[in-house]
Amino acid sequence: MKLTIRSFDLPLKHTFTISYDSRDVQPTLIVELQQGQHKGYGEATSNPYYGFTIESMTAALESIREKIEATELESPEEFWAQMQPHLQDNPFALCALDIAAHDLFGKMQGQPLYKMWGLSTNHTPLTDYTIGIDSIDKMVHKLKEMPWPLYKIKLGTKDDVAIIKELRRHTDAVFRVDANCAWGVEETIENAKQLKPLNVEFIEQPMRADDMEGMKQVYQQSVLPLIADESCITERDVAKCHGHFHGVNVKLVKCGGLTPARRMLKEAHSLGMKTMVGCMTESSVGISAIAQLLPMLDYVDMDGALLLSKDIAKGVTIDFGKVKYSELNGTGVELLA
Repeated sequence: MKLTIRSFDLPLKHTFTISYDSRDVQPTLIVELQQGQHKGYGEATSNPYYGFTIESMTAALESIREKIEATELESPEEFWAQMQPHLQDNPFALCALDIAAHDLFGKMQGQPLYKMWGLSTNHTPLTDYTIGIDSIDKMVHKLKEMPWPLYKIKLGTKDDVAIIKELRRHTDAVFRVDANCAWGVEETIENAKQLKPLNVEFIEQPMRADDMEGMKQVYQQSVLPLIADESCITERDVAKCHGHFHGVNVKLVKCGGLTPARRMLKEAHSLGMKTMVGCMTESSVGISAIAQLLPMLDYVDMDGALLLSKDIAKGVTIDFGKVKYSELNGTGVELLA
């Protein structure tokens, strides 16, 4: 295989703010793998919260370039198992490599990934559209700018319930709220009581990722379902979240790609937990990979490319929350830049 590494700055339509970060541009790394006439693409964004940069991901991949290029791709899962020991300290780089291998393999086999996995797209969940933290007036403006059936509202301010009450005045859409670790035990329990009548579907990661004792208490008392995000990073975290959350939000970059993500989703289902996959403001490269998992999911947050003012690829498209698959095989993506 031939390895090509590129980096891009993805421009956002609006400043994107959550409880611990704010940005106008999202740096991202694109991995291209070529074998014969086929090319596969994978992606991982930089992330200050988890400490992975374009430079660190590039260095990790360059350190094993010879191993990658000496490999004949026969199975993405086998390829992941071969590369994971060398990239275990950089799951973001591993994710980009794994997605590229899956895209390449699907194109070599002449099938979309979901079909190769024996999945049907007859019934797939709608994706939400994310409204980042801002002044209430600006959050209302963003909501009106993008009419949608389902919104994820980023919270973590002193006025969280007031924000939801005001947004509710302007739409009948379902809300999901994501506090990104900003709340405490009593605050979460009380907020859930006030948010439930406002047609909030669930609360994502209300408390610190390591406060599992607090989450157990909230889990026992919350009137709304709780979904783990920062508390569920790798495969070993799924079982830890059982009895503390009602479901898990699996991020491809955090766990190391499609290969471990599929195992995490299957384990969560076996434990009776809800399954979700979220995005990290990726381009259509990463979003099209997420789309292949839709038949395995109860919920999905894959609006990353919709938040960009300019995309670097084309793949799946989204119309009022509903995903339309590309006619291309693999993940269905084609790089434009």
